[in-house]
Amino acid sequence: MKKNHFSCGLIICIILTIFSCKRLDKDRVKPNILFISIDDLRPTLGAYGDTIAVTPNIDQLAAEGMTFRQTFTQVAVCAPSRASLMTGLRPDSTHVWHLGDKFREINPSTVTMPQYFSKFGYHTVNLGKIFHNYMPDSISWDEPDLRPQRYIRPDWLQRDGETFYISQAIHRSQVRKRDSLLRLRPIRYADGWNTGPAWEAAMVHDTMYYDGAQTELAKKTLTRLAKTDKPFYMGLGYFRPHLPFAVPKKYWDLYDPEEIPLASNPNIPKNAPGHTMNSMYELRHYEGFNTIGHPQSSYQMNEDTARILKQGYYASVSYVDALLGNLMAHMKRIGIYENTIIIIWGDHGWKLGDHNSWGKMTNYNMDLKVPMIIRYPNQENRGAQTFEITELVDIFPSLCELAGIKIPDYMQGTSFVPLIKKPQRAWKKAAFSQFHRRPQHSADGKRYMGYSINTKKYHYIEWYAWSPETGTKGALKSMELFDNVSDPTETVNLAEEQKLSQVVAELTEQLALGWRKARPLDFE
Repeated sequence: MKKNHFSCGLIICIILTIFSCKRLDKDRVKPNILFISIDDLRPTLGAYGDTIAVTPNIDQLAAEGMTFRQTFTQVAVCAPSRASLMTGLRPDSTHVWHLGDKFREINPSTVTMPQYFSKFGYHTVNLGKIFHNYMPDSISWDEPDLRPQRYIRPDWLQRDGETFYISQAIHRSQVRKRDSLLRLRPIRYADGWNTGPAWEAAMVHDTMYYDGAQTELAKKTLTRLAKTDKPFYMGLGYFRPHLPFAVPKKYWDLYDPEEIPLASNPNIPKNAPGHTMNSMYELRHYEGFNTIGHPQSSYQMNEDTARILKQGYYASVSYVDALLGNLMAHMKRIGIYENTIIIIWGDHGWKLGDHNSWGKMTNYNMDLKVPMIIRYPNQENRGAQTFEITELVDIFPSLCELAGIKIPDYMQGTSFVPLIKKPQRAWKKAAFSQFHRRPQHSADGKRYMGYSINTKKYHYIEWYAWSPETGTKGALKSMELFDNVSDPTETVNLAEEQKLSQVVAELTEQLALGWRKARPLDFE
């Protein structure tokens, strides 16, 4: 009898051990994913060497993870950039080239990142701006478009989180202006709410602005998800530092505008074509900026205004940083921090007076270079950074590999996990980006598509005539070449320099060969 009892007990122990090992293995290969987008975030962070930025929480995450110092967006504007990285496809495959293009309408069968992770057992949740603003794409999520309760009103369902101010006087003005705008044209960006001043510094608690209220909802949602058996994929999209720079005053007070350096490259690049710059129409929507000129005109912003705008941008970055610190502390309290992949990325850069401009929407590196930081369970090389070239389109396959799920064979990015494991290894030869310059925003009133290739040494751009009806390029119209080493802020276009004609020829060929030929040797 004792032997039988022992045998039965041994069998039970073996079964429990096998079950436990399977459960542990499941936890190991399926960590949670916190996918954090920060709108309009250029590498204005301490972790990227910015000595002005007050960003201790993001810097701490970088110290615990991997910082990618040479990451490029595929398009320097929200909708195309996000459509690309959320599908793992490049813009000429998504056919999302500018703000008005909707990837789900263009290709209804598109499978997005959260959709794909859901197939492998992930519970997917969306708060804030992951796709473009009021395009939450409910098909992609088990729980789409969660919002703080006070913002759930019928007339606000198409309104962006960036458009809320504290001042009631501003709100009343927005209502009047919106009514007038919608009478002229009923379909508007941000549903017509994107009016008001370009900044606000109210003496209020962090939760009184949308991003702060959203962070509290994210904490509650994480607490709920932590009690379930399924791993989660949470997309959490912050609206700041997108205009307007409306954040609590204490974050403005972190900066003395007189100590914030103005742009070191305040002029249009020498020898630049007449269609490289955007018209700054985004900033023109805000009070006091309705009559600003095109960057490629004689317009110059006065220094006092430039300093306030820069202060507001930095304050907005510090506000989001503080919210993230609050969120990370909560994750530690509820016990999910260590078993969660956390990735932070910006969808494109933002010019702060660079090239006589404010905003994005060019092929210049002030708009193309973005921060990307990742921390994950059992990570090697914590606190490392790499200057090897990566792209936002790489995120989809990388998260698949980290989660231990199959990488779709149609991905047009490359998993950067091998680079994390060996940060000093050689990686991509180049990054590829593009921008559709529409006639109403071009200095010469014509339409172009610009194709960009960034290598470690050079940044080369070809501008073509473009047919929006067929989505095809026509004749080559102009070229730009910048030396990334000696001229990192892109002040002089060298494309016509005779001594660099061979460089131009080589880059022309490399650009034509495309992203497949630029992959690491292991992937070719």
